[in-house]
Amino acid sequence: MKFRRIAIAVLAILLSAGGAMATNGDNLISIGPISRAMGGVGVADPQDAISAVFSNPAAMCFGNYCPASEVNFAGTLFMPKVDAKVTSPMGTVSADSDEKVYAIPAIGLSVPLGEGPTNWRFGLAAYGVSGLGVDYRGSAIDNTRYYDFGGGMAAPLVAGEYTQLQIMKFAPSIAFQPSSRWSMGLAVHIDYGSLDLRSGSSSNYAYGVQSGVIFRPLDDLALGATYISPQKVTHANVSDFDGDGTLDDLDLEAPQQFAFGAAYTLAGGKLLLEGDIKYLNWSSAKGYDDFDWEDQWVYAVGAQFMPIEKLSLRVGYNYAKNPVADHSGFNGSMNPATGMPNSVRTVQGKTMPTYYYETFRIIGFPAVVEQHLTFGLGYKISERFFLELGYMHAFEETFSENGTNLFGQPVALESTLSEDSIDFGLTWRF
Repeated sequence: MKFRRIAIAVLAILLSAGGAMATNGDNLISIGPISRAMGGVGVADPQDAISAVFSNPAAMCFGNYCPASEVNFAGTLFMPKVDAKVTSPMGTVSADSDEKVYAIPAIGLSVPLGEGPTNWRFGLAAYGVSGLGVDYRGSAIDNTRYYDFGGGMAAPLVAGEYTQLQIMKFAPSIAFQPSSRWSMGLAVHIDYGSLDLRSGSSSNYAYGVQSGVIFRPLDDLALGATYISPQKVTHANVSDFDGDGTLDDLDLEAPQQFAFGAAYTLAGGKLLLEGDIKYLNWSSAKGYDDFDWEDQWVYAVGAQFMPIEKLSLRVGYNYAKNPVADHSGFNGSMNPATGMPNSVRTVQGKTMPTYYYETFRIIGFPAVVEQHLTFGLGYKISERFFLELGYMHAFEETFSENGTNLFGQPVALESTLSEDSIDFGLTWRF
């Protein structure tokens, strides 16, 4: 009965989760205040159940919570700051996106299967994992008649003045530890994705799996590896990409991921050093390949130090190169005699004027931050309850691209993004 109540709470949080702008592409660097305070590490040695389910389900057999059960309640207040600029001989148009604070809840648990000592564990987590968006509605960027061709014919300044992508994940997991040195795990991913490109929100589901393994060749050394399969969501009737008066569908696929990690404990268990390398295959992911996102290598390092038994101090760093490819030199001009673009790009079978294709990529989905610095601390309230706090700052990055606008004039498109977040969590062991 206790487990059923926990499962219902997990599902309720999943369905109420909100979206946010994310950091490695459109993915959060990690889930949970402990992992996020350590730069997003966790493949080899996550420190709580929610990080284990997210980073590597095999870790449920090796966590500090073993052999007991653990539930984590976590939340993130995510605060992105984004602005855009379009510069041409016609002038410079700039605006700040409507600034919002996104609340991202998460919950996770890990419990042994069966009574008494067991080598099997079950885990469950629900969390907002991915998202991206801007809101320039009502700003100078949101000008539907900026390009005036005369005779009543006009065209907007940009495409992508309003975008909101949200992905929530529900992940039941199982882990098995055949020996004291290694374990393996498997999670089933159920994704709920929602996309709004100013024509109404469209939501759907996707499914996938995550497998993982952890090996401890030494008592103080852990090595981990994990794989996540691609997970595609089809969003129906989200935008009229080819301008034929009919709303088109758009497939967006969370990319397949490979991750490797190592963790080393020293100073009598007081100091933990951990590093992860992750590969995100954006270039083969449906939707992201249409908008020419490049593959990402994510590098994360983190440390945890316990000066006293009740206090944990954490620090981390996360780096991943901006995945949005630079198309400088694009031809965005139109033929004034026919009103047709001189150059087009294809998006899932639909032709899109090159100029609006580029503004959609740069203005509408500015996944451009690269460097993240993180801090945090944990406090042991009692043998059963722990309080966790964390902070992340993604340093400001500007991405610009040059080409020609609809009139054939030189144009520069620019987006600037920085991010801050505050993380908090409560752990209950029973």
